[in-house]
Amino acid sequence: MFKHFLIPTDGSPATRRAAKAGIALARRLGAKITAYCALEAMQPIYAEGYAFSQSDYVRFDALARDSGRKRVDAIGKLARAAGVPFTLVVAKASTPYEGIVAAARKRKCDVIFMASHGRRGLSRLLMGSVTQKVLSHSTMPVVVYH
Repeated sequence: MFKHFLIPTDGSPATRRAAKAGIALARRLGAKITAYCALEAMQPIYAEGYAFSQSDYVRFDALARDSGRKRVDAIGKLARAAGVPFTLVVAKASTPYEGIVAAARKRKCDVIFMASHGRRGLSRLLMGSVTQKVLSHSTMPVVVYH
């Protein structure tokens, strides 16, 4: 069965619930987990007469990394409490779904265990679905916790 889970997080309540369920399953299976948070690369932003400076980008990057670290640390805390071995990864990605799929492959995971936010209608159309994109681009099994 599964021996290494990738559990991505965006810090939302839905991903926290999925992480708890994924950790519980990993514990029962004797598996380990990798908690993952994708940091989207900042795009240059220009406004009339103003552009972000390099120091602005450095500051935003540090804030994003700190936020990502807190998100995976929360999963690490749950895994530690459950006695499940874990690794924490925060990395830049072009898009969250590409980062998730690449991290699972790079870390040699055999399953991606992730949340679905359950968006429907216009909000799904406007915001997209990271879960749906992972499902359509991953070559390994994806368990969607809803």
